[in-house]
Amino acid sequence: MSLFGDLTSGVNAVRPGRTSMPGVDVALLVTVTTLVLFGLLMVYSASIALADGPRYANYGRYYFVLRHGVFIVMGTVAALCVASIPMKVWQKAAVPLFFVCLFLLLIVLVPGIGREVNGARRWLPLGPVNFQPSELMKVAMVLYAADYTVRKQEYMQRFWRGFAPMACILLAVGATLLLEPDLGAFMVIVAIAMGILFIGGLNGKLFSGLLLLLFSSFLLLIWASPWRRERLFVYLDPWNPDNAYGSAYQLSHSLIALGRGEWFGVGLGASIEKLHYLPEAHTDFIVAVIGEELGFLGLMCLLSLFVFLIWRGFEIGRQAFAMERVFNGLVAQGVVMWFGVQAFINIGVCLGLLPTKGLTLPMISYGGTGIVMNLVAIALLLRVDHENRNMMRGRRT
Repeated sequence: MSLFGDLTSGVNAVRPGRTSMPGVDVALLVTVTTLVLFGLLMVYSASIALADGPRYANYGRYYFVLRHGVFIVMGTVAALCVASIPMKVWQKAAVPLFFVCLFLLLIVLVPGIGREVNGARRWLPLGPVNFQPSELMKVAMVLYAADYTVRKQEYMQRFWRGFAPMACILLAVGATLLLEPDLGAFMVIVAIAMGILFIGGLNGKLFSGLLLLLFSSFLLLIWASPWRRERLFVYLDPWNPDNAYGSAYQLSHSLIALGRGEWFGVGLGASIEKLHYLPEAHTDFIVAVIGEELGFLGLMCLLSLFVFLIWRGFEIGRQAFAMERVFNGLVAQGVVMWFGVQAFINIGVCLGLLPTKGLTLPMISYGGTGIVMNLVAIALLLRVDHENRNMMRGRRT
């Protein structure tokens, strides 16, 4: 029985004598819907003035919000399809899906096939839209890491049989992403994989050693790349005149926007920084516009929604573990770890707590493949919850 079939059947579709229970987590569904609709509103607010500038003069005032709305509809349709498929099918498809995504990451690097924007080659042109394989890889990594952990459960305390194969997989993914380059996506994908392995019982010493290795490699990568090193130093001193008008321009204007918002904001739609002062206000730095227009209170409400989403995801995963559905539990917790890590990085960058990194805020920022994959991931989470509820009713899924 599909998840959304239970939604239409209501709370009476239970066995006699059993506690009435909806077929889906209503609070979680409301939270996700609120985040998506709020994101649509803020994309409209942050992008409406872009048509006044020369770069987007031919786009029109409603170009970005209409496209974002179309992608939300596409993502909703994709989510309905994903939510109707049992998790045991997704477990079987995890490995093939992962290698298809890895192939797409390689294809995007081929000149003439992958689309290059601002020196980065991350997109595959598909007619009027651009597909970003790294976003699909995040979903694929959740499924693959969960399936890997289940298959290798008895070897999770060993280096060669448990840890080494996944390390090789991450190196392959990392090599393709760093060639694009897309360090932000690589960081999120590594966090997903390592988080799932840790929850799945990876040896503590191996995990600690891996964290040290990743941190050292990250510092080495930054030091070996002059432009990444420059980003790090300007992040430490964004108000230096040379930095504020150079590499720290986005960060300094993000901090100005947040400072203008104070406690309650300047009012919805009244942001000054979005008027061509703050680049990428509708994507990477949408938090700055939210902070300016809705203030500290608005940001706290947004953070509260993300905290509730992450908490519910971990609870759904814990329930799946209790019913011995390890793959389901790992997928549920992997999805919210993805959202939590990416939201932490995005908000940290906008607040000046982390170096500038091109990552969007899940379900809020403007994006094509990103918002579609976010909704697909939510569908997987809702599917796990649906199967948990069926198990509690005594139904077979």
